[in-house]
Amino acid sequence: MMELQGPAFSVNELIPAIVQEETTGKVLMLAYMNEEAYLKTIETKETWFFSRKRKELWNKGATSGNKQIVKHISYDCDGDSILVQVNAKGPACHTGEQTCFYNSVYENHHSYVDIIEELVANIRDRRVNPVDGSYTTYLFREGIDKVLKKVGEETSEVIIGAKNQDKEELTWEIADLTYHTLVLMEMTGVRISDIKKELLKRHNPIKGKGVVK
Repeated sequence: MMELQGPAFSVNELIPAIVQEETTGKVLMLAYMNEEAYLKTIETKETWFFSRKRKELWNKGATSGNKQIVKHISYDCDGDSILVQVNAKGPACHTGEQTCFYNSVYENHHSYVDIIEELVANIRDRRVNPVDGSYTTYLFREGIDKVLKKVGEETSEVIIGAKNQDKEELTWEIADLTYHTLVLMEMTGVRISDIKKELLKRHNPIKGKGVVK
């Protein structure tokens, strides 16, 4: 058996494992690992847990097909909890929800974390399900030349806002540019994950090289 470094299985038979979608940062679920589940997770690069109710190991997605491909594993300062970052191949929750944490108890403001992904989803929906009076629907109807023109215009507005040293104006214009760029990405099949992968290639902290410092 491989020698473990980090998680304190010698002290705690079961350790809580938080599963997080690597591309969005969304927390998907919480389950428990024993030493065997932890080792199988590392070995297979898929999440394995120990069921406290059934008293047995289980592999996420073994029956549903909603596998979780492991990308990174870390543990906290005390070694008594694990964070597993994954590429989820389907909903994490047995209810069909993307995350088990879909019940909101308190909300002071809308989460900043999800806004780009939500905007992308809304843009995609407008493309598939056009809505009369929707600006996004209008852009898709007009085609890529119209969107390219808007991207150019908004880029110029960003430059003007920066030259004016007006933070509020600049923020507004960057938001406009971001929106129109996302529409362009949807039109051309470029995904947020593609951009993140390209940035990671340019700046890879593991290999210690890249053009973005």
